[in-house]
Amino acid sequence: MHPHQNPYQSLPPRSFWRTAVAEPDPSAIGDLWTPAFSLGQDTPVLTVGSCFARHIGPALLDRGMNWRDTEPAPPGLTPAERQSRQYGAFSFRTGNVYTAAVFRQWLSWASGETTPPEEVWYEDGRCFDPYRPSVEPDGYDSAEAMLAARRTTLDAIAGALATAGCLIFTLGLTEAWENRATGAVHPVCPGTVRGTFDAARHAFRNFTFAEVHRDLSAALALARAANPELRVVLTVSPVPLTATATGDHVLSATTYSKSVLRAVAGQLAQEHDHVDYFPAYEIITGAPFKAAFFEPNLRTVTPEGVAFVMDRFLGALAQPPAAPRPERGEDVWCDDAVLDYYSPF
Repeated sequence: MHPHQNPYQSLPPRSFWRTAVAEPDPSAIGDLWTPAFSLGQDTPVLTVGSCFARHIGPALLDRGMNWRDTEPAPPGLTPAERQSRQYGAFSFRTGNVYTAAVFRQWLSWASGETTPPEEVWYEDGRCFDPYRPSVEPDGYDSAEAMLAARRTTLDAIAGALATAGCLIFTLGLTEAWENRATGAVHPVCPGTVRGTFDAARHAFRNFTFAEVHRDLSAALALARAANPELRVVLTVSPVPLTATATGDHVLSATTYSKSVLRAVAGQLAQEHDHVDYFPAYEIITGAPFKAAFFEPNLRTVTPEGVAFVMDRFLGALAQPPAAPRPERGEDVWCDDAVLDYYSPF
C-alpha cells in the first residue's frame, strides 16, 4: 500500500455497494461466495434443515453431485406418496429441522449421547411421532412400529455422518416449543400438524444468539466426533416466519430470527476452519432482487430462485450449472406453513 493510501483504495469492486450491487444487472451479480474448502463431484454430501433445504439435495443431484439419500423410498410409491411421506426431501427422514436445538437433538439421539423420549401421540387409533409428526401422514399401527421407524432414521444419521464429506445445514427459525418435563424440543407446535397443545406441558421458546450458538456448536461437535474430516456449510433459509408466537409483528419477529441465525452462522464460520457460510439468505432476500424470487405469498421461493442460488453455489465450486427441474407450487414440505390456517383473517 502506498504510504498515503487508505485501505479502501486497494479493495476490489466486490467490496463496494455501487460496483458490486447497484450497477450490475441483478442476474449478473457474482463473486458472492469464496468457498473455504473444495467440494468435488464425488464428495458425499448430506443435507438437513428447514423447508428451503429440501430443494438443495435434489438440486445437487441434478447437477451431478454426490448427494446422499440415506433412506430412499421403497419401490412402488407414486411421486405424491413419496412426497407426502417425505422421502427424498433431506438426507434423512427427520422432517423439517428448523432450529439448532432440534438439529442438536437428532445428532445427540443418533450418537447415543441422549435417549429420545418414548412419548407417543395417538389419534383415531393411529400412532404419531411427536418429533417428526408429518413424516408419516397416516401414522403407525403401533407405538413399537413408530419407535422402530425412528430408530431406523437415527441409525441412518449415524451411519451417514461417519462417511460423509460435507454436511449442509439450513437454519430456519429461532422459535420453538419444548416439553416442560423432558426438555425435548418439538419441530412444530403440538396441536398444529398433529397432537394436542397443553400449556401445562408445552413451553414456548425464542432462542437467543447465545443459545443458538451453544446448540449449533454442540451439534457440530457431535458430527465431528463421528467424523473428524467432516466439513460443514451453514446457510439461513430466506423463507420468513408463517406466524410468530412472540406477540411481536411477524415482520419484526422474522428479522429477529434471521438476524440471530445469520450471526451465529457467521460466527461459527469464523471460529472453525471446517465450517463455511453460504449466503443463500442474502441472494434471495437482498434488495437488488426486489423479492422477484418469491411466489406471490412472499414466502415460497420460486424454482428460479432455487436455481439462482444453486448456480451461485456450484459456480463458486467450479461445477458447471445445469438446467434445474423443480416444479412450481406451494412448498408443502414447510411444516410451519400449517400455522397460516390458524389465522382468523
